Amino acid sequence: MIERTQDGDVAVLTLCHGKASALDLEFCESLERAVAAEEDSPARAIVLTGRGAIFSAGVDLKRLLAGGAAYVDEFLPALDAALLVLFRCDKPLVAAINGHAIAGGALLAGACDLRLLARGPATIGVPELKVGVPFPQAAVEIAHELFPPAVLGPALYTGRTWNAEEALAAGIVHELVEPAELLPRALAQARELAAIPASSYGISKRLRRAAALERLERDGPRAAHEVREAWSSPEVLAAVEGYVARTLRR
Repeated sequence: MIERTQDGDVAVLTLCHGKASALDLEFCESLERAVAAEEDSPARAIVLTGRGAIFSAGVDLKRLLAGGAAYVDEFLPALDAALLVLFRCDKPLVAAINGHAIAGGALLAGACDLRLLARGPATIGVPELKVGVPFPQAAVEIAHELFPPAVLGPALYTGRTWNAEEALAAGIVHELVEPAELLPRALAQARELAAIPASSYGISKRLRRAAALERLERDGPRAAHEVREAWSSPEVLAAVEGYVARTLRR
């Protein structure tokens, strides 16, 4: 599910779970383990990328509907763990976004320090409320990293997605790169960050994200319960089913 290669002192983690690297229970658990393992590996930086035309299409909604409330109880903690292991990682993280990054896929990229997007038809955004599900707290905190203040509201509340040029202009991604140059450019950026003393880089990341991590520690259990209750409710599951019927089954 997560393919690991190493290029010098940079680890490359490639999302490769089906056609769209949709986030399900097993994929989130695999990603959490893979990133956690890098914390103690010799690699000094990490590049996160995907395959084909999709970086990640977000939560596997069909699996969610099939599993119902029992699956939600297992899946949401695994989703939080996958997002937070990236968000808390002290090492430099570069997202090489090879294609569409939607919902949870956009948040995976948002948890990284730098985001490079391949030129082309890719879109990025977090349409969770269009789907009908509330954002977990970890997702909201990462959204503050991903979206500049001017576009944070539209991103969260309207579910807008941005194409590549729009995403660059809005500051959602830091560079647009020709597809063939995406991974080499991401590796070059990762090596540049890896040249910084590891302790200095890690301290700076922790301080920058300290307020968000404090909120997660303080409010996380209450928020997680509230979100699980909502995701499991008949109203929300019916909204998800309607969204799937309108979009994924066309």
